[in-house]
Amino acid sequence: MHVKLCLPMGTACMHTSSTVMYFSRYGKVFKTHLLGRPLIMSTDPEINSAVMQNGKAFAPFYPKSIIELSGKYSILKMDANLHKRFHGLISKFLKSEESLQFITRNVASSVNLAVHAWEEKHRIYVQDETYQIAFPMLVWSLLGIVSDREMDLLKEEFTEAKERMMILVKEIIKEKAERNDDRARTCVADVLISEFHESSDETTVEMISNVIIEMMIPGHHSVPILMTLALKYISDSPAVRKKLLEENLELKKKKSRIGDGYQWSDYLSLPFTQNVIYETLRMANIVNSIWRKSLADTEIKGYLFPKGWCVATSFATVHFDESIYENPFEFNPWRWEGKGGLNQTTFTPFGGGQRLSGIHHYQIGSIDFSPPFRYQFQVWVAEDDKIITFPTVKMKNRLPVILSPISDPLGD
Repeated sequence: MHVKLCLPMGTACMHTSSTVMYFSRYGKVFKTHLLGRPLIMSTDPEINSAVMQNGKAFAPFYPKSIIELSGKYSILKMDANLHKRFHGLISKFLKSEESLQFITRNVASSVNLAVHAWEEKHRIYVQDETYQIAFPMLVWSLLGIVSDREMDLLKEEFTEAKERMMILVKEIIKEKAERNDDRARTCVADVLISEFHESSDETTVEMISNVIIEMMIPGHHSVPILMTLALKYISDSPAVRKKLLEENLELKKKKSRIGDGYQWSDYLSLPFTQNVIYETLRMANIVNSIWRKSLADTEIKGYLFPKGWCVATSFATVHFDESIYENPFEFNPWRWEGKGGLNQTTFTPFGGGQRLSGIHHYQIGSIDFSPPFRYQFQVWVAEDDKIITFPTVKMKNRLPVILSPISDPLGD
């Protein structure tokens, strides 16, 4: 077979709104240079999947500046086997029924506190409010239930001083390790402490603490932004808003009649709401691209990926590829009806790797956060706002909305 070296030469551009049109001039695979390194850019979903799944031929790659900024025990500096072990443990736990039920219960309380505060406000900034809701979600997922004082300190140190936050997280991990027993594993820290029996050792505590913080940093951004974008897309589409209202009110009436709280299984019983989540993930592209480094000369679909070259797998271009998604720039949750399962080659909102478990936490957050806007408040967008995609995805004006309480959402 004739093997080619991605001959088209182009420039890598990560601006989501124009990525598809920009890349089309070079084809689905082309070579370029970025950060002083030879790079192959792939917008082909099959090649992306092969690169992401082949851990023997392609290894995670991070720019030197990122490595230098990371801590001594950062997950970025772990050897491949230990890195894989950590990822496997965390992913398995976050996808477990036990974890989902625990987070479901606690996220509801966080949302209820926020909604109570909104009743005294006429105008809120959705992006700010979602950050306030998402932070406790992350803490509960990663560290479990902490005291109000610890939660306040974590929130303060997260935005002001990462070093002091590391000290606080290490104290929490040490306390958990010292009283480690056969209790239920309700957070990532519990799982890692139970797995690494020598967790009272200073090095292991440091390593676990680093992993926790490195999961909090991207989660603190991605979860609230996805929740904000969901509301933005819903607000822009009356038909979507109407369908969501009907589906969620039906479930709310059912739960009110039997006097029962929400369970994870209840969320899965909302098919259109699930479709809205998938469509939000497709359009948001929080994880735009992931880099890998070729460990050996590797051929995929007739292309040669030379040893030592970096590969950037672009996911946004796949999500906006009109040969895969009809009218790809249109927010259309109905496109997911009758799919019979997600295609993890063409739908990779978290990169196609271990971070797929993030979908579950976004589902909980967005579903639990969105109902107040659907049947507890009338919502009007206070001013035009637009989505910014560089250097990170966010709303330019933090999505200001005007609220008006609905007196009888159930119509009883």
